[in-house]
Amino acid sequence: MNSFGPRLAKLMRSRETSILLAFVAVVAVTTAVNPTFLFSPDGWRNLLANPSILIVLAVGEAFVIITKSVDLSVGSIMGLTAFLVGSVYIAWPTMPPVLAFVVGVAFGCALGFVNGGLVAVAKVPGMVITLGTLYAFRGVNIMWAGSRRINASELSPDFLAIGNAQILRLPLITIMAVLVLLGAAWYLRNMRSGREFYAIGSAPAAAELYGLPTRRRMLAAFMVSGAMAGLAGVLFAARYGTVASNAGSNYELQAIGAAVIGGVAIVGGSGTVIGAAFGALLLTTINSALPVLGIQSFWQRAVVGVLIIGAIVLDRVLAQRQKRRLVAERMTP
Repeated sequence: MNSFGPRLAKLMRSRETSILLAFVAVVAVTTAVNPTFLFSPDGWRNLLANPSILIVLAVGEAFVIITKSVDLSVGSIMGLTAFLVGSVYIAWPTMPPVLAFVVGVAFGCALGFVNGGLVAVAKVPGMVITLGTLYAFRGVNIMWAGSRRINASELSPDFLAIGNAQILRLPLITIMAVLVLLGAAWYLRNMRSGREFYAIGSAPAAAELYGLPTRRRMLAAFMVSGAMAGLAGVLFAARYGTVASNAGSNYELQAIGAAVIGGVAIVGGSGTVIGAAFGALLLTTINSALPVLGIQSFWQRAVVGVLIIGAIVLDRVLAQRQKRRLVAERMTP
């Protein structure tokens, strides 16, 4: 019982709690202006379903950022995977939806392996490699798709049903995103290999001297990011039913922004996938709420930019405060 108070105080000070409170405030204000934003069947469903794709992307991006790197290619991987799945359905209309998810995740993982291999073996910064693969994967998608668009009528009805299905009034894609999130959070918290990602991100040189498999973990982080982008591509195709060559554009910046806003430090070594998911939830909700409030698109992007800058500044301030506290503790006899 004596430990309940400190735990509650720690919970209230956490980044995740702050983001959740901000989310509640945004929903409350927008609903007060337009009650249909929340109190309508579509409003409630969209509020839960819209962030699902970005949550999956942010979870994968968090793995890479925690290791002190960044993956700029997730949007391109997502778009290329979505078009691949749609093309497979055109060639094989009766493909089981489960197989579509297997194909998408495996394809995304393979593209993540390309990113991770170049970063881990060539020892080139992830930002440089994935900036190149962002354009390379997007170029492949544009060359493949051209001006062609895959429409819902060309996809399996069973597959499209996944994008709108509900279980106990909860969107199925939201449930899938939450399960992915919980699995990733459990792995990073409880598995030794998961904790090694944080060690590598905190001090890469020290981790290598200690004998941690830094190259293997870096490769694994990019493969997880690619797999999550592949899963997001499948969910995108199932939810929207229309896939063109520009699918996934700008999602990479939103995924990075969601992770940073959620407390995953851009310098690596700290943060949680739960925070990244909450950041995705807040970002998506803000993007949906601002038009309802009559705010122009320019200010919508400005608000997101301010949130990202504020998150980076806050991380820096908290890191300096932690450093001063540790120094004071060491100097205390």
